[in-house]
Amino acid sequence: MRARDPYPLPHPSIWDFVPQALRHVALVLGVGMALATVFTAWTPGSLLPSGVAEQIASALAFSRVNSDSTPVPPTVDARPRPRIGLVAGHKGNDSGAVCPDGLTEAQVNLDIASRVKAGLEASGFQVDLLDEFDQRLEGYQALAVVSIHNDSCDFINNEATGFKVAGAVDSGSPDKSQRLVACLINRYAKQTGLAFHSGSVTLDMTQYHSFYEVHLSTPIAIIETGFLNLDRRILTEEPYKVAQGVIDGILCYLLNEPVQ
Repeated sequence: MRARDPYPLPHPSIWDFVPQALRHVALVLGVGMALATVFTAWTPGSLLPSGVAEQIASALAFSRVNSDSTPVPPTVDARPRPRIGLVAGHKGNDSGAVCPDGLTEAQVNLDIASRVKAGLEASGFQVDLLDEFDQRLEGYQALAVVSIHNDSCDFINNEATGFKVAGAVDSGSPDKSQRLVACLINRYAKQTGLAFHSGSVTLDMTQYHSFYEVHLSTPIAIIETGFLNLDRRILTEEPYKVAQGVIDGILCYLLNEPVQ
């Protein structure tokens, strides 16, 4: 029997995977750790822009706990929320890879990107869901941009399974982009159990067009979350795991978490 999706649209959240009994404790610890990160990690040598630490701490502290441990809504903050960009691969342009039964890469990409968007928004971020060749990408500024794609639906061989990530190493923010790539690889593998398929990273990924469209200060990466053939089950039946892996990778970068 297929397991119930604990991460349904349109309201998935990073808290969906935390037992209820631990959530209140996690809220307190999470807010404290976020604030501690602000004062320890975002030094002048940090990879993130110098003016966003307070915004990120405010975004992550999206709930507080009162004296009887009942979560209450946070105080309304008129300041703009930290911005993240998500490209749903092939959206608004073409179908991408097409499976024999009609399933398209664009459909899978959009489903995953929409879940990532909802999860990050639930954590207090402003998220733009962008088309493949979105006019807004020209000069786009954000804390990070991630473009979500998938690989072929054809059976290639038994090794054609796993995910791939590439960053804009020859852009205006190569260090930040490589850090974003490292976080995505590490956290996505942990969440999904899929292996990093480095041997099939193509020029289409390393020279992805959006790398050269966004603002020079914006770190950007592209991830192919799996192969539509051998990885189809997790991509279509457990997309919440896939989305959570991307969310974890983005938060790893934003919070300057350690990565092996």
